[in-house]
Amino acid sequence: MPKYIIERDIPGASALTPQELQTISQKSCSILNKMGPQIQWLESYVTDNKVYCIYIAPDEATIRAHANQGEFPANHISRIKDVIDPTTAEN
Repeated sequence: MPKYIIERDIPGASALTPQELQTISQKSCSILNKMGPQIQWLESYVTDNKVYCIYIAPDEATIRAHANQGEFPANHISRIKDVIDPTTAEN
């Protein structure tokens, strides 16, 4: 199943409290549970003004449906084509 990275513009994201992040996460998980196993949230990275989320989903439309139901921004969605890390440099 394809993997995607979602860029969410959230001004002041790094100032969200642990409680606010928990509430957002709970809302997301609740929607994911209703949508079924075809969409999975793997992890997210919070930066100053953005949140980058990694999802597994059959297509971009499924990710947009999740974002719409949760009223989460999904400013840019990109399908991950490959993953590299330091071991990629090894022979």
